Amino acid sequence: MSVQDYMSAAKLGKKQYHACMNKGKYPYLPVLENIMEGKEIDSEVSLGEGQIPLRLVVGTCNFGRTNAFADNFMPILEWGTEFSAKWASLSDSQVNEGIHDPIKVYEYMNKFYVLEGNKRVSVLKYFKAVTINAEVIRKIPKKSDDPDVKIYYEFMDFYKCTKMNDIYFSQPGNFSTLMELVGIKPGVLMDEDDKMDFASSFLNFRNAYEMRGGEKFDFPVGDAYLRFIHIHGYETVRHMSLPEMNANVRKTWAEFELLSENSVVDLKMNPAAIPEQKRSILSYLLPIPENDDKKLKVGFIYENSPQTSEWCYAHELGRQYIDDTFGNQIETISMTDVTPEKDDSAAIEKMIQNDADLIFVTSPAMIMASLKQAIAHPDVKILTCSLNTSHKYIRTYYARMYEAKFLSGMLAGVLSECNKIGYVASYPVYGMVANINAFAMGAKFVNPKAKIYLQWSSVKDNHIEEFFEKENIKYVSDQDMITPENSSRKFGLYNSEDGDTKHIAMPVWHWGVFYEKLIQSILSGSWKKEEDSDNVKALNYWWGMSAGVVDIITSGSIPKETARLVEMFHQQIIEGKFNPFEDEIKDQHGKRRNSDGKTMSPEEIITMDWLMENVVGEIPSFDQLEEQAKAIVETQGIIDVTDRDTK
Repeated sequence: MSVQDYMSAAKLGKKQYHACMNKGKYPYLPVLENIMEGKEIDSEVSLGEGQIPLRLVVGTCNFGRTNAFADNFMPILEWGTEFSAKWASLSDSQVNEGIHDPIKVYEYMNKFYVLEGNKRVSVLKYFKAVTINAEVIRKIPKKSDDPDVKIYYEFMDFYKCTKMNDIYFSQPGNFSTLMELVGIKPGVLMDEDDKMDFASSFLNFRNAYEMRGGEKFDFPVGDAYLRFIHIHGYETVRHMSLPEMNANVRKTWAEFELLSENSVVDLKMNPAAIPEQKRSILSYLLPIPENDDKKLKVGFIYENSPQTSEWCYAHELGRQYIDDTFGNQIETISMTDVTPEKDDSAAIEKMIQNDADLIFVTSPAMIMASLKQAIAHPDVKILTCSLNTSHKYIRTYYARMYEAKFLSGMLAGVLSECNKIGYVASYPVYGMVANINAFAMGAKFVNPKAKIYLQWSSVKDNHIEEFFEKENIKYVSDQDMITPENSSRKFGLYNSEDGDTKHIAMPVWHWGVFYEKLIQSILSGSWKKEEDSDNVKALNYWWGMSAGVVDIITSGSIPKETARLVEMFHQQIIEGKFNPFEDEIKDQHGKRRNSDGKTMSPEEIITMDWLMENVVGEIPSFDQLEEQAKAIVETQGIIDVTDRDTK
C-alpha cells in the first residue's frame, strides 16, 4: 500500500511540476531564504507547540530538499531512492497510527516554512489532513508603510486574541473591522465558547464558499467572509445552519465576484435615452397585470429630517417634485431620523412590508443595510445615494457637483480682492476632494494668485469662522443649501463683511430631476437590460449638468461680464466640450497629477485623495473627525481608517 501511495503522490507531484513549467513558474517548493532576501526582521518569537493549518504550510526554510518536491509538496523523485522509502514508511505510520511528532517551522507573514519535517508535511497533505502538529518560531518583519507588513501587524493583534491563522485579508484595516463586528476586544483572549462559534461559522462559510468555486478568486477567503458578515450581520451568520449558509452564500455570490481585482464600477455618466412612453408606469415596472387602482409606491429613507438637514431637505424637495411630476401614477412615502447600523435595516424592511416597489436610501452610511435587504428581497429595487461603491445587488447614484463648484470657484476668483478664498468641506469621502479641487481650479482660471483656504466642518473642535476672520477671508464657499428651520445660515458662495452676508452663488442638486430620470430609465427598459447583462459590475449613476441634475444659481449683483464668462463655461460643460480636470494639474507638493492634452478619467476624479497646488489645508485623519462623521467615512472615505486611536 505504501508503495502505491508514493507512486500516486509522485504522479500528483509531476503533474504540478509540469503545470508550473508550462506557466513559467518556479516548480519547486518556495524557499524562505529567498523570500526574505533583503527583508529586515525585527525579532523572532517562539509560539511553542500546537496545531497549525496544513494549507498554510507552503515551503521549506532552505534548499536542502527543495528539488524533491513540487510546489504542492508532492514528491517528484523516482521510486527506489532512500527518500521514497522514508516517505513510504511515513505513509504506513499515518495509516496505522497517525503521525504525531511535531515538525519544526518558521512562520513569516502567516505562512509556514519547514525547518524539520518536509516528508511528514508531504504525507499528511497527500492524505488531505487539515492540521499538523508543529513547533513554531515567528519571524516578525520591521514595521513599515508596506501594506503587506501593515496587514501582518494587524493579524498579530488578531492572533493574540484568537490563536487563529485561517483568516487573512488583502487590505489594511480589515482585521480591526472584523474584530469590531464579531466583538473581539483588542488584547483580550477570546472566550473559548465564543471562539468555537466564531471558528465554526468561518469554517462553514469557507466550505460553502469553496464548494461554489471561491478558490478561483484573487483575494483571501477572509475578504469574502468579512463582506458576508457586513451584509448579514455576525449574530445571524454565527447561527446559520449548513443549509442556510449554503443558500446565503449562493444569494450573495455576485458580491464576492465584485471583490476581484478585475472588477470595476460601471459608471453611467448620463441618463439612458428615453423613448416615447404610451403605457402606464406600472406596466413597465411591476410583474402583474395592469391595474388602474394600483400605484407605484416609491420610498425615501432619510438619516436625519428635512427640517434639520440640508442634505435631507434637498432629497425631500426631490420627492415632492416626482409627486407633482407623476401625479396619480405614483405614491411616495418617507421615513426620517433613521440611524445607520442601528435601525436602518429595519426601516428598509418596514418600507418593503409596506409594499414599496422602489426605494431610494439617501445616506451612504446605510449601504450595507440596503445590500442586506436587496439580497433578501430581489423583487424590490433599492438604490443608495453613494459614490464608487462596489455592490451588485443594489445600484448607487450621485451627482457631479464638481462641475458647479468649478463655476463657483471662477466667481470667487474674480470677486475676491485679497486672493484668499475660504472653502468649507463636510466629509472626506469619494467625490468631495474633486469638489474642492474643481473650485480651486475655477479660481485659478481667472486669478492665478488665488489661494483656497480649506476647512472641514466634520473635524472636532474646529472654529471655522474664527479662522476665516483671523485670515481676513471675505469670500467663502460653504454648505450648498439651507434648511427650513435655519434659513438665515450661510450657504453657497457668499461674501461676509462687517457682519453683513451677501450670497453670490448657490450650487444646486436637482434631485427631483434625478429621480424623475431614474424612474424613466426604468420605464424605458434600460434597468432590465443592465440587470440581464452577463458582466458582473456594480452600477453607479453619476450624472451632472448635461442631465440637468446639477446647476448653479447666481446673484443678479454679479458684474455682467463675469456672468457672461460663467455662463459660457456653464454651456461648455453641459455640451461636454469642457472638463475642469484637463491638461497639466499639480498637487500641493508639486507632483504632476495630470498631463497636457489629457483629460482625467471619471475614476481618477472620484478617487482623488490629493489637493490642488493652490489649496491651503489638508485632508483630515480619521481620528480628527467627529463621531457622527466616522460612520460615513468608514464606508465612503478616501482616508486610511486604520489610522485611528485604538486605546
